[in-house]
Amino acid sequence: MKISQIISDLENFAPLALQEDFDNSGLQVGDVQQEVKGILLCLDVTEATLDEAINLGCNLIISHHPLLFKFLRKISGKNYIERCVIKACKNDITVYACHTNLDNAAGGVNYHLAEKIGLKNINALCPKKNSLLKLVTFVPLNFAETVRNALFNAGAGHIGNYDSCSFNTEGKGSFKANENANPFVGKTGELHTESEIRIETILPVSRKTAVLRALFDTHPYEEPAFDLYMLENEWKNVGSGIVGELSSNEEEETFLQKIKTLFNLKVLKHSTLSGKKIKKVALCGGSGAFLIPEAILAGADIFITGEAKYNDFYDVENHILLAVIGHYESEVCTKEIFYNIITKKITTFAVHFSKVDTNPVNYI
Repeated sequence: MKISQIISDLENFAPLALQEDFDNSGLQVGDVQQEVKGILLCLDVTEATLDEAINLGCNLIISHHPLLFKFLRKISGKNYIERCVIKACKNDITVYACHTNLDNAAGGVNYHLAEKIGLKNINALCPKKNSLLKLVTFVPLNFAETVRNALFNAGAGHIGNYDSCSFNTEGKGSFKANENANPFVGKTGELHTESEIRIETILPVSRKTAVLRALFDTHPYEEPAFDLYMLENEWKNVGSGIVGELSSNEEEETFLQKIKTLFNLKVLKHSTLSGKKIKKVALCGGSGAFLIPEAILAGADIFITGEAKYNDFYDVENHILLAVIGHYESEVCTKEIFYNIITKKITTFAVHFSKVDTNPVNYI
């Protein structure tokens, strides 16, 4: 199996279109047409991580944080990033990063954290905007089911917890084929009317190419008629952060101790306790403090994230309890997510969890 096939599975789960503008998710270094020999999963790519991959015989590293955030004007080995690029190239190791696209994906980092905590009724805290399209197409009656199912299989028709969603209306289509046409029905030069079904369905922008390919492959007409509309609907399953509910109210200190145990924390920083019960929980792995206003607006009792500034602990005042668990600690679970995506379909080669502790923050 080629590395490109592994990457395809990752991008089906977390499309690159979901990454933030500042990010550089995707291929970092290497040849994706190589056959996979072994995979190393990690949070960060360092020289020690690359040595680990070499020792294990892995030629693919999948990391959460990109190795390359900025352009490299030269590669001289003056810093660890350049040395990592050199070492990866010398040893034919491909490096791939799945960062904010995995943070924003349904089932991604924040969903994983929410599941670990036991949250119910979860939605994206800040849903992704300008990410949904409506497709309208017109299909002869006898072919409607075939085309509709092909669109669904290509990724259309998902609304929240429902799939295979569409609206269908019967009507009459008309057309006249010119001398260069090869009409499926009707005759050249004659106006033809055909009983058709108007199919309307929804799709993510990231699935546009696949859905249109499915339409063209299954539609019987030489020139299928279709419309695409950009929707202003929020994509509630996809976006920054998560908000959900505990099954029952919990005391603040009890809940904070539970979080400390769940994530195996040496330190948990929090704002002043208010004495309120915890029921509604908002969270965001990594540097999520920018979502504090959204968490307050959502009516959350606590906001959990990996990093926050000193003043953030002041600014929350009595609006919400802020808990900071560490950037590394909030995202180390990405290795488990990668493993689940890859091994769901493929079990014929070794997949390793990196044992290198890449957390740059130390505690005494």
